[in-house]
Amino acid sequence: MRDSVELLAKELLARGWKLAVAESCTGGGLGARITDTAGSSAYFLGGIIAYDNRVKKDMLGVPDAVFAESGAVSRPSAEAMAAGCLRRFGADVAVSITGIAGPGGGTPGKPVGLVYIAAATGSGELSEERHFSGDRASVRRQAVDAALRLALAAVRAAGSPRMP
Repeated sequence: MRDSVELLAKELLARGWKLAVAESCTGGGLGARITDTAGSSAYFLGGIIAYDNRVKKDMLGVPDAVFAESGAVSRPSAEAMAAGCLRRFGADVAVSITGIAGPGGGTPGKPVGLVYIAAATGSGELSEERHFSGDRASVRRQAVDAALRLALAAVRAAGSPRMP
């Protein structure tokens, strides 16, 4: 959905905001989707692919207690990843994705297709639990699409764009 990227870009540019991303199960797909659009350097700072929990902890500041109590694939993990990404990059908005893309790795409590997405701004945080179907590539595409929509919602929720 290129429209989501274009709408997000328009909102970020109107505010003079910068975006950063933290990804796990999408392995860089969100950053790639954003940078597919020419001129994205005007609003995109970069991202961290935090596939291993040590990277989530060391680079994004996800507390050990989150892993112990909720696991890496959880709403608290996604929220901590987004908040840590916001701080690390000095961004105005950060979005994170963590989940189980499959085909393996799922459990009865956390099945393949379970994805948590969070977006953080200086004004607050939005997060959601999603359940996607399909193969690994499909789950990852759907997660990227949902993350773009959530980032857009977070930017819009943060208030009106600045006036010229």
